Amino acid sequence: MLDAELLKILADPKTKEPLHLASPDEVSRANAAIAKGTKTAGGEAAQPVTEGLVPQSGERLYPIRDGIPVLLFDESIPLR
Repeated sequence: MLDAELLKILADPKTKEPLHLASPDEVSRANAAIAKGTKTAGGEAAQPVTEGLVPQSGERLYPIRDGIPVLLFDESIPLR
């Protein structure tokens, strides 16, 4: 889990919106989309996630891998 102080300063690299930890529902939606063939914003095959960060708009999920947030837009997974 991310440190609460770190989470307060993280923002979506594209829109600058604040990020929140993905809920179990958001993680489930991302994994369902991945199972159906959804690609990352960069067009690569997305890998299933166990946790992530989501901007206020809820449009994408930034994966957290090995406890490290991957805040690269091209690595984000569309949720809509």
